[in-house]
Amino acid sequence: MKVYTRSGDDGTTGLLFGGRVAKDTALPTAYGAVDEAQAFLGLARAETTSEDELDDLLVGIERDLWVLMAELATDPVNHHKLVDGQSRVTSSMVAALEDRIDDLSERFEPPTEFVIPGQGRLPALLDVARTVVRRAERDALAATVAGSHAVPYLNRLSDLLWTMARWQEGEAVLRTRSVDPAAS
Repeated sequence: MKVYTRSGDDGTTGLLFGGRVAKDTALPTAYGAVDEAQAFLGLARAETTSEDELDDLLVGIERDLWVLMAELATDPVNHHKLVDGQSRVTSSMVAALEDRIDDLSERFEPPTEFVIPGQGRLPALLDVARTVVRRAERDALAATVAGSHAVPYLNRLSDLLWTMARWQEGEAVLRTRSVDPAAS
């Protein structure tokens, strides 16, 4: 099997369960933004170790994004073929993000002022991913059908990424203090 098919050379792309649309229409725009967000999450994940709790959280989110992209890559006439949690985002997936936000929020003092990204490489990468997710959320508005949980999922995900970045900033401070002999 070859990576290239040439079928998109005319400016169209194939959808899940069939059909073709122009590459600059709502569905490919939305799932393309989600794909970009997933790539940035992968870049953030590359800064973790496999034993790290953050790595586990990011892997789970990246897998969820495959589900979301499947939903966004499906023509609405074929939505009846989607499977909850496998190719369609569910309300329980949104609720799981809220639970993660609540759990992580208890681990650090929230900032009292606007956050200036860049307190560390990993939190900065999470902030970039957050901004891409916000764009994906805006793009998904034109691509989703009534009753879809894709937009709420993206909305909560951006909140979770903000929370993860602040959590990691706090973790970086703790790591610095434990390594810095002058801090003891």
